[in-house]
Amino acid sequence: MSDGPSVTVPAWPVRRRFPVEYHDIDALRHLNHAAYFRMMETLRCDYYLPLLGSDDPRTLDIIVAEATCRYLAPARYGQELLGEVAPALPLGRTSFTLLYRFRDPTGPTVFARGRTVIVCYDYERASKKEIPMERRARLERDGVAPSAEGWGDR
Repeated sequence: MSDGPSVTVPAWPVRRRFPVEYHDIDALRHLNHAAYFRMMETLRCDYYLPLLGSDDPRTLDIIVAEATCRYLAPARYGQELLGEVAPALPLGRTSFTLLYRFRDPTGPTVFARGRTVIVCYDYERASKKEIPMERRARLERDGVAPSAEGWGDR
């Protein structure tokens, strides 16, 4: 006998498990909203540093222009979240969007969805720069449709 329909969620290119720890619990006894932004930072480095062929965050050539998070269900102390990141299609000339989702690793619950607008940046010239061709190809290959994740066409 089945417990209901099985929900298959396609895997994104980078994922990491995050425990919900006591220090991140707020007065309402669930994961505080600010914790998601720290997890998005970690996922962003997990995804982008290998594109640079580096494991050193000082080599990053990007800046965050915008960060958004939608909170969909409360995550509680002791739970584990599966965080995932993927680029959104289409890409811009100098910028791209990364989408994030935080879900139950064993079920269909999505706790939160995040989005960051990333600008490729030349720190020596203090100006934005075009997305390098080899990175653009990888971002496009890994890309997902924002509308499939509830973000509309943006």
